[in-house]
Amino acid sequence: MDEKIETINQWIDDYSMPLLNRAMYLVSDKEDAEDLVQDVFIDAFESYNNFKGNSSPLTWLMRILKNKVADFYRKKYRNTGQISLDYFFDESGSWRGDDVLHEWNEEQNLLDDKEFHVALEKCLEDLPLKWKIPVKLYYLEEKKSTIVCQETGITTTNLWKILQRSRLQLRTCLEDNWFNI
Repeated sequence: MDEKIETINQWIDDYSMPLLNRAMYLVSDKEDAEDLVQDVFIDAFESYNNFKGNSSPLTWLMRILKNKVADFYRKKYRNTGQISLDYFFDESGSWRGDDVLHEWNEEQNLLDDKEFHVALEKCLEDLPLKWKIPVKLYYLEEKKSTIVCQETGITTTNLWKILQRSRLQLRTCLEDNWFNI
């Protein structure tokens, strides 16, 4: 068997699960994550000769995955519909009022609470796609705002508005699904 095919087959055996776990974390959909991992191995096969061995194969494959996820979100972001802001703003575009926000009891250590993480993940998934992508890139991927803007094709001002509105919607969702239970 050809060395290239043998190596790629070994990488598939060794690195499919770590890549799939990372992809699932980034895109939150199993089928999309599986497709992305498959694309990673196709790219790895096609560009095998570019792998110099300066890093581990997993590091190289994760880098390919990172680029695939950026392309995935870029494509999805550009092909989405309108976002409704009716909950936060009235017909004139003014804030509906401060009653949208309520004080939280911060005595709990939510970072250690698995049930809270489940509620937070559900709330993240309920965000409109045009908000979810920048939020995940900025907060979960910890990318700088300039990179998020470049990958999604939005302005910095638009990014900050999206992040602010997303935080408001996440807060409301968490109040409904976690704090008021």
